[in-house]
Amino acid sequence: MSRVDFYILKAGGDLARQQFACRLAEKAYRLENRVHIHVASDDSAHKLDDLLWTFRDGSFVPHEILGSSTGDPDSPITIGCNDVPAGNCDLLINLGDTVPELAGSFPRVAEVVTSDEDCKTQSRQRFVDYREQGHTLETHNL
Repeated sequence: MSRVDFYILKAGGDLARQQFACRLAEKAYRLENRVHIHVASDDSAHKLDDLLWTFRDGSFVPHEILGSSTGDPDSPITIGCNDVPAGNCDLLINLGDTVPELAGSFPRVAEVVTSDEDCKTQSRQRFVDYREQGHTLETHNL
């Protein structure tokens, strides 16, 4: 089973959630972890792709969108909504609305929760779903 960390942010909005995911992916990359960021749609994947290049001056976070014609499935950080990353990954960052089917294949899962009511409500349901699946759950108020 996976360890699932819920990161509760004080800020609201999708941008806050995406920016935190970028910082988390960068930290994991610097620790030589392979990361997959699961998003809800192709549009979200492209927005996150752009943000990973610009979220912080001087940062370098090598990444690829899975399923794109130029995408390298062996990139240390992958982004996707339907595709499964090649090989083993150390961390799944879930920016989708539900628990991804592939969550159990990762040793760690990160859930990013903003202060928006919709996000909190969906996150509570994911918390219940993870618990029912037998995952180890941790909550971090930031």
